[in-house]
Amino acid sequence: GIAAVLVIGIGFSIGLYATLLPEFAGFNFIWDLSMMAVFAVILVASFLTHEVGHKIVAQRNGLWAEFRLTTWGALLTFASVFLPFRMIAPGAMMIGGTLQKKDDLVKISIAGPITNLIYSCLFLGLAVTLPLSFDWGSMLLFAGYLNAFMAVFNLLPFGILDGYKIFSLNKKIWALFFVPSAALALIIFLFI
Repeated sequence: GIAAVLVIGIGFSIGLYATLLPEFAGFNFIWDLSMMAVFAVILVASFLTHEVGHKIVAQRNGLWAEFRLTTWGALLTFASVFLPFRMIAPGAMMIGGTLQKKDDLVKISIAGPITNLIYSCLFLGLAVTLPLSFDWGSMLLFAGYLNAFMAVFNLLPFGILDGYKIFSLNKKIWALFFVPSAALALIIFLFI
């Protein structure tokens, strides 16, 4: 619940920042309150679905999995509500138990970024096919971009990120998801 409230705060703050300081925000569309609310819901769904993806795959492999709020992650996310840069990291999925195969860790780790890729394609498709105003279509494109970016960021092969685990165990699977995620993020970014 706390993580969801923090992510909702990020969603609204992006719209408010774009409205109050458009010259610094870089958006070419106007945010209204209803767009901010829809965007906040999209952001929460994107974050939670990513984490639940890890949980479902871990539990299907007989492991214990639970989302835990982290103090520093929650504080960083809270601070991001008020700062011009955003970081969404209020916590992480904690997984315990014994893996039967190394491939199980790859499956668990890739599940989160896959949800972001699905959302990215969905929002891109909705933005270009629905008869929406320029502002609403642009907001959906931005939501698509953020999901692609979330996939790319989580697939970076560093530290505690999903990408590190995947890259360490199976470089081909890592490339199979990283390259399309990066291409999708770039395409949508250029489209916005």
